[in-house]
Amino acid sequence: MPHDIPALICYALAGSVPVTALGALAMRITHNRSLTTSMVVLVLIPTLATLAGLIAVSGLMFTHELERSAIVLAVVTAVAVPAAIVLGRAQARKTVWQRQMREQERAAEQSRRELVAWVSHDLRTPLAGILAMSEAIADGVVDRPETLERYAQQIVRETHRLSAMVDDLFEMSKINSGALRLTLEPVDLRELIDEVAATTGPSAERARIRLSARQPAAPIPVCGNDRALTRVITNLVANAIEHTPPGGRIDVVTGSADGYAWARVDDTGPGIAPADLPRIFEVAYRGSAARSPAATGIGSNSGMGLAIAAGLMRAHQGEITAHNREVGCRFEIRLPLVSDDSTADRRVSPVHPNEVQTG
Repeated sequence: MPHDIPALICYALAGSVPVTALGALAMRITHNRSLTTSMVVLVLIPTLATLAGLIAVSGLMFTHELERSAIVLAVVTAVAVPAAIVLGRAQARKTVWQRQMREQERAAEQSRRELVAWVSHDLRTPLAGILAMSEAIADGVVDRPETLERYAQQIVRETHRLSAMVDDLFEMSKINSGALRLTLEPVDLRELIDEVAATTGPSAERARIRLSARQPAAPIPVCGNDRALTRVITNLVANAIEHTPPGGRIDVVTGSADGYAWARVDDTGPGIAPADLPRIFEVAYRGSAARSPAATGIGSNSGMGLAIAAGLMRAHQGEITAHNREVGCRFEIRLPLVSDDSTADRRVSPVHPNEVQTG
């Protein structure tokens, strides 16, 4: 047994270094396994290295002092291993949460940049048209009555479009900030579908698209806000009309199953590119050229229709999904069925767009 300090250090290193090296090798082998295995190995490395160093310093003589030290190390290990596992899991959850928050912040920042780019472009377009036509009228460039009437009607249309865009921005800001408050009451989903079909039918006819609605005979009661749910369905139908070529068709089908009411909007358009599906419900996200909308006169064409629909569905504790079919795509909403006397009053909580399901 060494007595001088340099010899003690050498014996301690001779005993502990091999154990530490074996521990590092074990960590490398088990790095793809569970967090529990990694934490156990991490705690055992210094404990076993200390024990090996003590045995080496004792000259492999299992004395009473070595026995006492081994007992102390065993007790410390019995306490440290469970504590390390619990604390390690808590730290792992915190790390995962922080990573998710950073990813959400980056996604939100990207969405804000895209929204600013959209506002600078899409709001400027109708404003430029209104300004040009107004200046033409004011300067006397246009003086024929029929031309003046046409310019005035165009100014009115562009003004309504601008107003609808501003309304969409205001609605989206309320949804994202949690300031939207909806009074929910029992409504028949079939009545909302009938209203939307009657409202959007003329636009579908002008686009030479066949729009049909199929519903069951029995009522489909859900707890919702009449205006908000009507807007959700209108936005989905308007989106389908915008992306369905002339001669195509749109089917709105409703039903209920397993305690849920559902409504599906199927179109015969070009479908949604797989790369666009995860972002289809983001604010102002337009996607690929295959889904570039045409002017249909429905809504504001602001690029926020699907994002608003998703936000309003979250307000109803409902679900909205999108996926491609063999021909075209399908948007579907699902709401819990309720009894006729159910009432509620809820407030929207801001939810990240990535929580919206796509498939």
